[in-house]
Amino acid sequence: MNLARESIELLGQLARIFLFEEVKHGLRDREWMAMRFLARANRFSRTPSALASHVGTTRGTASYIIQELEQKGYLEKTRSAKDKRSVTLSVTQQGKKFLVRDPVNALVDAIALLDEERKTSFRDALRRVLDQSDTGQQRHRADICRGCMFLRETRSNPESGTPAEFTCRLFRAIITDVETELLCTSFEQRRQ
Repeated sequence: MNLARESIELLGQLARIFLFEEVKHGLRDREWMAMRFLARANRFSRTPSALASHVGTTRGTASYIIQELEQKGYLEKTRSAKDKRSVTLSVTQQGKKFLVRDPVNALVDAIALLDEERKTSFRDALRRVLDQSDTGQQRHRADICRGCMFLRETRSNPESGTPAEFTCRLFRAIITDVETELLCTSFEQRRQ
């Protein structure tokens, strides 16, 4: 059998774990997707429009998802002090506890059993496939800041004890080391 086709069929079988018709633990698949994303998204990506983009839906459907998750106590909205029309979405403590029931945890646990080299190879292979797929479609995907072309790092100076500093050139904002490991919907792959 063709290895590429076989891989796609296996990915399809894996996708059924997190793309489903029924309700699991009280949430539909897109609500789980939203919770998962918002729990790992950086401050620039925790907006209704970024959520709609990531989940692959309209802003109206994203608003419905947000409302459902708010009513369950898993999500909260905070109005921007600078622009009252803008909101930031955050997963509540109750929502973070609820994420333990996430259906994808079975996949996370299975991948965690692989040795470090295989985990890295698996992740890198998936990124390369996404990169190749996105090239023709001109789609953007969320990924961590560390690999983004907009991240600027000022190296640390061990002699003076100065830690590395990070800036997002797109948002013209300083970001923390921890934020460089979070998802951003404005991610663009660094040129090789």
